[in-house]
Amino acid sequence: MVKLNIVLLEPEIPQNTGNIGRTCNAMGAVLHLIEPLGFSIEDKYLKRAGLDYWKELNVKYYKNYADFLAKNPQGQKVFISAKANKRCDQFCYEAEVYLIFGKESVGLPVEMLLGNQDFCVRIPMFANTRSLNLANTVAIISYEVMRQHSFAGLKTEGGLHHSHGKVRKSIL
Repeated sequence: MVKLNIVLLEPEIPQNTGNIGRTCNAMGAVLHLIEPLGFSIEDKYLKRAGLDYWKELNVKYYKNYADFLAKNPQGQKVFISAKANKRCDQFCYEAEVYLIFGKESVGLPVEMLLGNQDFCVRIPMFANTRSLNLANTVAIISYEVMRQHSFAGLKTEGGLHHSHGKVRKSIL
């Protein structure tokens, strides 16, 4: 079973964090939030983006990156950055992985990237694109991790379902 962990270093936008929380629930992942946060966890936009999933989310909070490392010494740490050399699909993710994302405005600190170059990955993008939305990036990389582990623990069968008299197709 994959132990997927999503780590947000100083996230700034509550809607992104709310959407990331929904992705974490869909993946069975733990969300780690490293302060300072650019919003209150009581923020209405965070709650709206996370919908009713937020109350079910396994979320942990840390005062700073050193606090996070001290409390999570195990597992593979992977740093996500548009500045990385290695593509996300060319990296081998371990069964216990911490995907570390920087804040929306500047990404991860350069020192952090330089100190972990062998564990930095990026998403391929059109040459003139600076970056993707943080919530989208989390979803793309998370699903790549799960794909490499044959989507272990996730519902992989689709089908038609009846709901309130309507027929709809399940996307998962």
